Amino acid sequence: MRRAGPGTPAAPTANMANVAGAASMSDTAGASQAAVREPLRTEFEFELPRGFVDESGTVHRHGAMRLATARDELIPLRDVRVRENPAYLSVVLLGRVITRLGTLGSVHDGTVENMFASDLAFLQDFYRQINAEGHTRAAVACPHCEESFEVELAGSRLGES
Repeated sequence: MRRAGPGTPAAPTANMANVAGAASMSDTAGASQAAVREPLRTEFEFELPRGFVDESGTVHRHGAMRLATARDELIPLRDVRVRENPAYLSVVLLGRVITRLGTLGSVHDGTVENMFASDLAFLQDFYRQINAEGHTRAAVACPHCEESFEVELAGSRLGES
């Protein structure tokens, strides 16, 4: 998304559109167009393939993850566990960005640490998808017919389309 700044041409105004021969926009039409713009999504729902089992045996599968900040990616680098074992970085990072999981009161690195490996792999892919690519859809191809299509990663389980 570009923003107008010094040296950047501004968006055409209603008067400029009239000069070009286009119909003028009323204030209400302009306001409704602005309302149509979708705000930046910063939190994304997911469903774990297996689910986190808490101490009482309750399985938690539905959760949400927020977009990571630069701080989220820098703070774990100071963690002693990450310095001793760089693979622990994703555990600490996911513990910071998962905002909710089932009915758990809070989610932290200890929660992520006790997840099944398949759930951890799912969350790592989900994190990469929403932070690096900015959406939760992935382009895939059928291994049999080679037809291309998209799948929704948010809220889906592995193997489902």
